[in-house]
Amino acid sequence: MSVEFIGFITNSNASETIVREGPVLDRHHIETVAKIHENSGFDRALLAFHSTIPDALQVGQHVLSVTEKLKVLIAQRPGFTAPTLLARQLATIDQLWHGRVALHVITGGNATELKQDGNTIDDKDERYARTDEFLDLVRSEWSSDKPFNYSGKYYQVTNGFSQIKPYRPEGIPVFVGGGSDAAIEVAGKHADTFALWGESYAQVRDVTSRVRAAAAKHGRPAPRFSLSIRPILADTEEKAWAKADEILARATALQDKTGYRRPADGHATEGAKRLLALADQGTRIDKRLWTEIAKLTGANSNTTALVGTPAQVAEVFADYYDLGVSHFLIRGFDPLVDAIEYGRELIPLTRKLIAERQSARGVAAE
Repeated sequence: MSVEFIGFITNSNASETIVREGPVLDRHHIETVAKIHENSGFDRALLAFHSTIPDALQVGQHVLSVTEKLKVLIAQRPGFTAPTLLARQLATIDQLWHGRVALHVITGGNATELKQDGNTIDDKDERYARTDEFLDLVRSEWSSDKPFNYSGKYYQVTNGFSQIKPYRPEGIPVFVGGGSDAAIEVAGKHADTFALWGESYAQVRDVTSRVRAAAAKHGRPAPRFSLSIRPILADTEEKAWAKADEILARATALQDKTGYRRPADGHATEGAKRLLALADQGTRIDKRLWTEIAKLTGANSNTTALVGTPAQVAEVFADYYDLGVSHFLIRGFDPLVDAIEYGRELIPLTRKLIAERQSARGVAAE
């Protein structure tokens, strides 16, 4: 099972600890961070989706144009673009850039935010039912060699067909995220990769087993699994924890300016609830999983961190790999500097350690 590192390209230089000073869409920042990711050994980079930010589809195209090998993971929400149209848009980009595209399906857990884009479905399970139909149609556009009809509750298509297909015969990889039972059912039917936030070993075992069971129910092989985490690194463990304390202090002081704060309405998605439940267990979980930023911000995004030296964090990645995780979505609190730092030691150390463990198991099996 190969290992993949996924980075995160923001539209401007901002995070929980950095207040944006430039434009909302900073072309120079996007280009710089994209090239840093490519040079640092990342396989792919995520372009996020939110109801108020620049369009990830177009930003993703720009990232592909300024890099040579870096792949993109373009987040999109079902229900706001016709699935037949989005399938053709993605297939077109995928053909232009020779198979460097993946789709990250974000159904969305915050009904208030979704209404900013005109969503009228408040019930989360119903939104996932719409996602199910959405992905039925996306895959049909990518794979059907003749016109097809589709009649669902949310979508009806007559003689649907796409002349443009994905670059590779197997299509465009589909990532699905979500913490609810409905999300896991959709993932079992459609996901090539299921995306987890940075959870404990026990939580990862629980979720991956549920997703595998859902896939088996649909007669599909288990998807691969991705873990999203925020590594905090230093040359000693003591310095790394001191760095984490500094990040927490800065994030706390800048909450009003950055906007990264616990929602006033107390809203939390199922994934966020899992991270907050983890934070209730303590600030340090398992070997070096740190929960303070999740607790501070209401876990509105991937806000748990792994704290330690590059070798120590690589060891934890290898532990997650042993649990079935093959993709690691990593981003720092200083987007530019941290991406360079990850490429210097963490990424190569992790690849080396996992290869050594695989080799050792092979020898033991013989």
